[in-house]
Amino acid sequence: MDTDVVIAGAGPTGLMLACELRLAGVDVVVVERLAERTGESRAGGMHSRTLEVLDQRGILERFLAVGELQPVGHFSGLYLEFDESESRHPYPLMILQSAIERLLEERAAELGVRVRRSSEVCGIRQDEAGVTVELGTEQGAPKTLRARYLVGCDGGRSTVRKLAGIDFPGTEATMTALIGDVELPGLTEDYVWVRRCAGGDFSAIAFEPGWFRVITSEYDRVVDRDEPTTFEQLRESLVRLAGTDYGMHSPRWVSRFNDAARQAARYRQGRVLLAGDAAHIHFPAGGQGLNMGVQDAFNLGWKLASVVRGRAPESLLDSYHDERHPVGERVLHNTRAQSALARPGAQTDALREVFGSLMVFDDVNGHLRGMLTALDIRYPAGGDHKLAGRRVPDAGLKAADGATRVYELLHSGRPVLLDLSGSAGPAAAVAGWADRVDLVEARSEDDFWPVPALGEVRAPAALLIRPDGHVAWAADGVPDTLALRTALTTWFGPALRG
Repeated sequence: MDTDVVIAGAGPTGLMLACELRLAGVDVVVVERLAERTGESRAGGMHSRTLEVLDQRGILERFLAVGELQPVGHFSGLYLEFDESESRHPYPLMILQSAIERLLEERAAELGVRVRRSSEVCGIRQDEAGVTVELGTEQGAPKTLRARYLVGCDGGRSTVRKLAGIDFPGTEATMTALIGDVELPGLTEDYVWVRRCAGGDFSAIAFEPGWFRVITSEYDRVVDRDEPTTFEQLRESLVRLAGTDYGMHSPRWVSRFNDAARQAARYRQGRVLLAGDAAHIHFPAGGQGLNMGVQDAFNLGWKLASVVRGRAPESLLDSYHDERHPVGERVLHNTRAQSALARPGAQTDALREVFGSLMVFDDVNGHLRGMLTALDIRYPAGGDHKLAGRRVPDAGLKAADGATRVYELLHSGRPVLLDLSGSAGPAAAVAGWADRVDLVEARSEDDFWPVPALGEVRAPAALLIRPDGHVAWAADGVPDTLALRTALTTWFGPALRG
């Protein structure tokens, strides 16, 4: 084998996955068709759950230093309120995708990830032992790579998905949106937020002094996706909607998107897996796409590493599809709703007014907020504890190892059995998994932990936390060691003999 895992695509999803695999000791090569990063701004932010993911690996500060926290969010342009009690990171971080990719690539280099650019996947062959990846590369570079697994993180037009024969069903586009980073000397306002017009809507948002991100959305105008996108098209679209181009000039980047929504029928085909836009595309309402891709990688990374290193059976990889496919379905569902809610016309105007009036209620606001931020996700899990399957709150701790909060325990990317009971029960139960699971004895600083969609939950006596920060098992009072051993076996393989 040339490597354990080949990842196609050096975007945020592929780089995050590479970091997770290397952190777990897996050899990985990232192949990217582009010769260098484009520098295009693209996506513009990270939601709470993604910020927690970075915090759980101890690298959040480098992103906070580049971006800017914004205490507002929206659902189809209708403002959402955030709740500071739900997370240590309740607000979105405005940070351009170009900066995210740069920071993740720096992290990948620190961990020893190999990134091979000017290398495009053009063929794959699977067998019982691995995958042969054929590459179209620059002269002199190897033309094939042999790996145990291949993960396609190569975007909405994924070559890996097509070569693996994975269906990509969904709904067609009903509108066209243009986006560009330009200068607008004729705009007298600080920004324009979703101004609705007869044919659609437009926005102009300042990212840096002197230039704006302009987005125009026109309904019932669908352009062939292979047609080149030009600055003149953006200018003409803004004139149709706003009646002026505000003196637009000096484009840094221009692109196009629509509300087509598709999802891979399965996220795994043998030794080939999909993550990010390769697995799902949708209208980018609420900025969920990049976030979902990073979270796909966070879910898949530790599972694939466990299988590659022989610590867990290959069947563990099936849980990746089982857990993340429903999340993708839900995002496609809510972005279709947001696209419909943005349509021009008197009927939609009335619907938006009614919908907006409901959003003042805490339950409605909380439901939409949890859906967009991904803080409310609950994966299927054994047991009926309220925390089982949910992402663990970053509760304050007084731990024997000096940790002061839960997320500090996850920096190494290893599972954690957190014993808050003061008894020896959990420690004895985890002995057979000491090579894979860290036992931490601590005292919770709070009697109750905040959990989105539930309010507050009494701090448990013990809980088993997966490397992706989701709770695999939890108990109040005297822990059920049989249930704990079952969870340990399910997620981290059989106990060591002796």
